[in-house]
Amino acid sequence: MFFSGNQDALPKIYKIGDIVRFHRIKIQKYNNEFQGISSSGFSALVFEGIIDAPLVPRTSSKSYNFTTEDQKAVETLRSWQLRLPNISSSRQHLSNVQPGQYFDLLCQLVGKAEIDKASYLLKVWDGTKCAFLPWKVYVEDDALEGDRDAINRLQGFTIDVLVYDNHLALAKSLKIGSYIVIQNVHAKLHSTPIENPGHDTYVEFHLHGGTCYGRGMSVPPEDNSDVKELKNVLDALDLQQNQTLNPVLDIQLAGQMSPSFDALEGCQQLSVTVVSSHQQWQITPLASIITKNAPQKFHVRVKLRSFQPHPLYQSVKLYCSKCHSLLDSPDEQSLNKIFEDFYNCSPNTSAPNTFWYQSAIWNTVNLDNRTVAIHFVKKYDILQSPEDSLIMVEGGSFKQICKLSSQFNTIIPVKSKEEHLEIDLSAPFLIQGNKWLYGCKKCSNIKSLEELKSLSLKGGWDVTEIAEALGVELLRHLFVMNFTLEDETGSLNAYLWQHSEQFFRIPPSDILMDSNLQERLHEIMNVLCPPEKQMSDFPWMDCCIRSYNANNEGKEQICYEIFDTFISMPHLN
Repeated sequence: MFFSGNQDALPKIYKIGDIVRFHRIKIQKYNNEFQGISSSGFSALVFEGIIDAPLVPRTSSKSYNFTTEDQKAVETLRSWQLRLPNISSSRQHLSNVQPGQYFDLLCQLVGKAEIDKASYLLKVWDGTKCAFLPWKVYVEDDALEGDRDAINRLQGFTIDVLVYDNHLALAKSLKIGSYIVIQNVHAKLHSTPIENPGHDTYVEFHLHGGTCYGRGMSVPPEDNSDVKELKNVLDALDLQQNQTLNPVLDIQLAGQMSPSFDALEGCQQLSVTVVSSHQQWQITPLASIITKNAPQKFHVRVKLRSFQPHPLYQSVKLYCSKCHSLLDSPDEQSLNKIFEDFYNCSPNTSAPNTFWYQSAIWNTVNLDNRTVAIHFVKKYDILQSPEDSLIMVEGGSFKQICKLSSQFNTIIPVKSKEEHLEIDLSAPFLIQGNKWLYGCKKCSNIKSLEELKSLSLKGGWDVTEIAEALGVELLRHLFVMNFTLEDETGSLNAYLWQHSEQFFRIPPSDILMDSNLQERLHEIMNVLCPPEKQMSDFPWMDCCIRSYNANNEGKEQICYEIFDTFISMPHLN
């Protein structure tokens, strides 16, 4: 029995079979049995019990003696351990776990999220699949830390472990991608709700509070033999997954096979979409959904019969979260007209430099005989290199601003008014690379551009900080589409509102200025709703949809929206 106010001073045991050398252990009698306890100056060296593993101890001691005799003792114990029948170990692979069992797990962390002040979620995998369906904990997208692509790709392998109480601090400090040992995990049988009975068995995973039975977590070093072995397994499995999924999808996309209920082992049928959570929900027929009151959530397996709008670029909208305005995003023709109108307010070529920006005049005689004024905003009272610079552009055409956006970090289109510069929200408020950002005319309270001086002593040009300084209420880019979904029982219309990269894995703020992303969106839609094909050849889609009540010109109606769903097409990612 070892006691210390500092957990790091206790022996770092990762599994049964580790070899320990104790220093200053006290032997005493307790209840008529011999017992070893820690005493003043106690320390320990811990070695792996595996033959030929490095003789590098785990210890918190800054200095220690390790003699030749100690080395022989470790090697002797390693050899002796090999001759034992089977050392009873509670460490298990997920594929061997049974409901009700308590076990230790060596795994890799792929995601984490704070659920509330008393519980924390760890998303982990060990390369094997649980024999029972793991219960998935609902987490908002913004709250989940980790590589979203990796989490989505591995969702058939990962389990959600909820940790509590004294384990929270360590859980929060864990780094994504690290290998961890979780001791005394409880595989608890999930009780299926009476209103949604099913034949599947779901298992929840919990690390309860306290330290009984060795309960806790630890992070083994990367040179640990078990960690190396797990890493090799996961790397090989990851490669294998990529090699097996791509050909299947390529065959399907080429029209050489239709989605089949037996197409992939472990899947009910091949689907070109995946739900990011709620996999445990039973699939509901569309004919049943349209008879139910709103609001409710459902898991469906459907085909995309048709979609709107055409052309696809019209699906990109601008949304104000303050007044809920939904506007069309300007296309290239509209932007050309906007900047032509800007040029009619000719730039003030005689405007003097100021202490916070320096101006230059660009005469495009060989192009369109246009005069463009560029105002370079200083940072720390000095001009920056182009890749770090914010410039205010006056009189530039759409094509010229596109060219400048590839060279300068941030661009703000401006106009002259009574010897002062000002922004006009008819045009993009700010441009960073392929992101052309707009402000809400109704909700913005435009301030003087001189407010940028307050940011001149900060590092970088942050969009949110610039908008706040200039009183601009930013509009968010959205994909807004109407899908007609169909299954064997019926059809319904569902909206897709995507303000992040979730469904298409394409940022809506970038697509209008990136031809590669536009081409990818066309490819995705041609896969989901292939032209000149029969519905029987359309791919299946696993989706989550929710119903809600809406008022359309005074008439109450139930509408449907797709959520927690994303495209799974490796050859397009």
